[in-house]
Amino acid sequence: MSELTTIARPYAKAAFDFAVEKGNTETWAEMLFFAAQVAQNESVAQLLKGDRAGAELTEMFLTVCEGQLDENGQNLIKVMAENGRLSVLPLVSELYLGLVAEFKQEVEAKVVSATELTKGQEADIIASLEKRLARKVKLNCSVDKSLIAGLVITAGDLVIDGSVRGKIDRLADSLQS
Repeated sequence: MSELTTIARPYAKAAFDFAVEKGNTETWAEMLFFAAQVAQNESVAQLLKGDRAGAELTEMFLTVCEGQLDENGQNLIKVMAENGRLSVLPLVSELYLGLVAEFKQEVEAKVVSATELTKGQEADIIASLEKRLARKVKLNCSVDKSLIAGLVITAGDLVIDGSVRGKIDRLADSLQS
């Protein structure tokens, strides 16, 4: 995975730098997302694993993406195809979104709770995380009844486990050691 990240990072960075320069980060996010979805399609993924020439892959890929990529997006696809890198498009898209979030000082926090959170609870979590992380926070909430009670918050490398299940697991670990 780290090898693929090493391959994808320069493409994501180049797309990001260009998008920031032109002031259209959202357009590039949409183009990269669409191209990544095409690359993940089973039929297309099989073609990308084959030994087709770069020009042939470029033509096929651009035909599928017709109308979804501007001239600069098409140029990125051409360069990636010539270098046999179209298969890393999903990772390029993911890394690009990370660069945009960093640029905008945003972070996505995943909140898994034992019960549905109220709007007030969500607002309190957002306020606390924004203060702690010094960034704008977007919440992605879900429910997992196996937590018994409480919640688990994940934001980047930060993990806050306030669930009863987590406390039981930590107690079991300390009793076994």
